Amino acid sequence: MGLEEEIEDIREEISNTPYNKSTEAHIGRLKAKLAELKEKLENQSSAGGGQGYAVEKTGDATVALVGFPSVGKSTLINALTNADSETGEYEFTTLNVNPGMLKYKGANIQILDVPGLIEGAAGGRGGGKEVLSVVRTADLVVFMLSVFEIERYERLQRELYNNKIRLDTSPPNLSINKKGKGGINVTKSDSVDLEEETIKGILREHGFVNAEVTLRGETTIDELVDGIMKNRVYLPSIVAVNKADLIDKDYLPTVEENLREVGLDPDEVTFISAEAEKGLDALKEEIWDALGLIRIYMDKPGRGVDYDEPLVLREGDTIDDAIHELGAKLDERFRFARVSGPSAKHDDQQVGRDHVLADEDVLRIIAQR
Repeated sequence: MGLEEEIEDIREEISNTPYNKSTEAHIGRLKAKLAELKEKLENQSSAGGGQGYAVEKTGDATVALVGFPSVGKSTLINALTNADSETGEYEFTTLNVNPGMLKYKGANIQILDVPGLIEGAAGGRGGGKEVLSVVRTADLVVFMLSVFEIERYERLQRELYNNKIRLDTSPPNLSINKKGKGGINVTKSDSVDLEEETIKGILREHGFVNAEVTLRGETTIDELVDGIMKNRVYLPSIVAVNKADLIDKDYLPTVEENLREVGLDPDEVTFISAEAEKGLDALKEEIWDALGLIRIYMDKPGRGVDYDEPLVLREGDTIDDAIHELGAKLDERFRFARVSGPSAKHDDQQVGRDHVLADEDVLRIIAQR
């Protein structure tokens, strides 16, 4: 039996097995085995190589525009950035990954217009694997849908999921430490609903014989398998609905219902017209918020505060992160810092490396000469 047939047999058995506590361990082992077989098949199919898309990441963050062909991605990236991506009212206009740079709030945000996906992309159709490999390197996925084809959102999600991209979630709180003997010992928090034998069975399918395992938080079988595989990418996503200027107001309730049917809140998507350049300011703000970027204005000795070119960091970053971005030499000479703004208790508060910065803080680094 070939790998494809074995994979299909396991999928069918999973589909035909009702899920309950008595079958949980069996389904867990099947899903773990399925993940390993899919990985093996993928490695075999990619052994011959092939042309990929090599895109150098530049700027403060990278965004991947994801959508099926001719949804308007090229038009949007041309409107948002300095890119020059060919546009046309037919499929597969974009044959290469076209990067452009969106300058917003002092940040340089790289936006990648990747070739339009087709169904089966994760399996290699239409060069889909190469396209999806680029998406995996991004910091944010922007799904672009036509207002007339909202149902395609689920297909796009499925293609990314099949390429090991997990959206709007976090990896399981899982720790695995191999040991020389003693079998598999599992420690789990009260919120973990999976049975201990299910967890052990999944681990054995992945080749673990002796290990100390700790699992915390609500975790499904699929999430546990993802955590063990360690080649999943976890990314945030937002949705832009294009061609919104082409619908009548009477059709809007239908669009909103279509969004709800695929699990999207109409109030949380951004309606745009790339062609008419409408709704783009709202989309830029959504991108900024989803990336979690913050601006730090540097107070430079003898030159004052630079409000034009801020240091761009991420929410939760500290003085230590700022020093790292500013260069190794400063790291060696750092004494302390002074901060004014949202994160400070008062102006010119003296702080150390572990101080957490906030958007639009003013920062002055005091260093040894």
